[in-house]
Amino acid sequence: MKHSSDRILTTHVGSLPRPSDVMDFLVAKESGEPYDAAGFDACMRRAVRDVVAEQVALGIDIVSDGEASKPGYATYVKDRLTGFSGDSPPIHFADLDGFPKYRVRMGQAAGARRVVRARCTGPVAVRDTLSLEADLENFRDAVDAAEAEEGFLNAASPGVIAIFQSNDYYPSHDAYLAALAAAMKEEYNAVVRAGFLLQVDCPDLAMGRHVSFSEMSDAEFLKQAEHNIEALNEALSDVPADSVRMHICWGNYEGPHHCDIGLEKILDIIVKAKPSAISVEAANPRHAHEWAVLREVGLPDDKILIPGLIDSTSNYIEHPELVAQRIERFASAIGRERVIAGVDCGFGTFAGMGKVDPKICHLKLKALAEGAAIASERLW
Repeated sequence: MKHSSDRILTTHVGSLPRPSDVMDFLVAKESGEPYDAAGFDACMRRAVRDVVAEQVALGIDIVSDGEASKPGYATYVKDRLTGFSGDSPPIHFADLDGFPKYRVRMGQAAGARRVVRARCTGPVAVRDTLSLEADLENFRDAVDAAEAEEGFLNAASPGVIAIFQSNDYYPSHDAYLAALAAAMKEEYNAVVRAGFLLQVDCPDLAMGRHVSFSEMSDAEFLKQAEHNIEALNEALSDVPADSVRMHICWGNYEGPHHCDIGLEKILDIIVKAKPSAISVEAANPRHAHEWAVLREVGLPDDKILIPGLIDSTSNYIEHPELVAQRIERFASAIGRERVIAGVDCGFGTFAGMGKVDPKICHLKLKALAEGAAIASERLW
């Protein structure tokens, strides 16, 4: 994993807006409609080449495939693993309980694209690796063509899969986590073997507090979060820590977020996870102040921070100077070499449901790169 050794490097969380031809294929596939498999493969190959080239052109150092082939960052596993069928109950965001009219509006906005969240109804195991192999091949082709600095691929953590795909089969949540960890281990290993960084997406460690575990106390939730990390670490047992980064967030939606658990409460748990880099929301109004938590308690010497400096739910384009100031705050707290400039969350975590216009997304990423350049001049 590259460090910011002589300048602030830039990256993002993974998912980016998909072009219309990609969306057409994903919608057909998710809906169970017939589609041209060869056309799907060719479309994804082109889309990944294009999205990697765009990132490099915008000044992003550590690029992804935009999660082009995935309908959702956690729900895609139903196509790669056995044991899933039907649909899961709706996700309940506790912070919306006092705002029923706004909850309806959010649902109406999301209704244009239905997310299939199959539930666990049988033993979880690897079904096949064909789609994973296609993702690896397409990304290698794109990274080499664009001469990108470094590349990462996303994979869902056991904990976040358990949030989105409810369990009707295993006798306990921990047993479900263990089965998911064993099944996902092959995907994690394959990404690293292919020469890429692996990013495990872990909103369960923050968002999970007000979604799946809202009836728990903070202390009870932290115990559950430790179980989730134990399962994750087991799944990562074959890969080096410096080949893995993890993403933590409180939910990539424009809600009140006043029920979010604070970073200061979960940081001690998060740093027990194996990945050497931690990507965390730090730009949105609910969490932009938490750079001070790092200033107060620090970060273990073997960890790198990828703070979100750009909001992923707003069409405001951050000024590069603001990005630079945010970078300098984190650099002052933990050291410039351990900061990589990032984004709060993905711009297309579920295909077709992102709130940020694709052209604005590009300009936000450009502002991230420009801000990193400004900060680099001041810090080196």
